Amino acid sequence: MRAATVPAMESLLLVRHGHAVSNLRDVVSCRPPGEGLSETGVREALLLRRTIADEAVGLGVSSRLARAQETLEVALGQRDVERLVVPELDDIHFGAFEGGPLTDYRAWAWAQPADAGCPGGGESRLDAALRVASALELLLQRDERLILAVSHALPVRYVVGAADGVFPPRRIGTIPHAHPYRLSREQLTHAIATLRRWATDPRFSDEE
Repeated sequence: MRAATVPAMESLLLVRHGHAVSNLRDVVSCRPPGEGLSETGVREALLLRRTIADEAVGLGVSSRLARAQETLEVALGQRDVERLVVPELDDIHFGAFEGGPLTDYRAWAWAQPADAGCPGGGESRLDAALRVASALELLLQRDERLILAVSHALPVRYVVGAADGVFPPRRIGTIPHAHPYRLSREQLTHAIATLRRWATDPRFSDEE
């Protein structure tokens, strides 16, 4: 009888995309493809390339949004590495806030519970967290030992905190562009469990 194949994935470099054109105007741009990188964002992605130059990246993944895909392409450069688009890594779906000032979304979200969906058919933060947990589960099934994943501020903040057993905060704070967070398989497994546990007890960590 043939033994079952065990996924070889060991660690993840999780990155927020580089600075985007939408960041210049501080507007919501979550509907694919969205706006691409600004000149600053391209420079940040090039710096990321240098930062990970000695990393044996076996797979590059990104969300469906142009700013994430462009960051991944610049960071990997001419490497012969497979690229995949993983929709579960998308930014939160902002619904009626799409195209408007990000400050309007923040003012609304900071007054709402975690399970409140954005007006206009958008996601709740709880739904976004569960979607991101599903993305991590998909990546854990890969055979590449090291994966580079480019996502967005909210998913990155949620995963990095959850890897330490911390529930998502109401206000995610500033997440640096194009900065790689290294997470082991064990940490990713812990992040998935934390985010799924949050779904049953959606308290914000910054209000405990």
